[in-house]
Amino acid sequence: MKRRTLISSATAAGAAVAAGLYRFTDLLVKHYPPTPYDDVLVVLTDRERAAKLGALVSDAPAPQALAAKLRVAIKPGLTAAAKADAASGRLTEVGGWVVPESLALLSALAAKV
Repeated sequence: MKRRTLISSATAAGAAVAAGLYRFTDLLVKHYPPTPYDDVLVVLTDRERAAKLGALVSDAPAPQALAAKLRVAIKPGLTAAAKADAASGRLTEVGGWVVPESLALLSALAAKV
């Protein structure tokens, strides 16, 4: 067996193992089941923690209404939306924390799906 063949085979096997770990485990990247609101929830880095915060949001509307409102609010990005909420005074108390309204609504959506 030639050395090039051995090296290329080892590289291909390593790539296959890495792809399998990425796709079929949560070891490298957390995978979530698909929802109709993935276009909105994609801005969250940790959906589980956001869902814990969102469970504390009281009087949150239905997921469809939340998603429609958030699609407009977070179009420039979550950071820009949060800064705009803070600048205009749209803050919400959630579980003892004062957070921007867009973050509270996004967390509530994560909790509902």
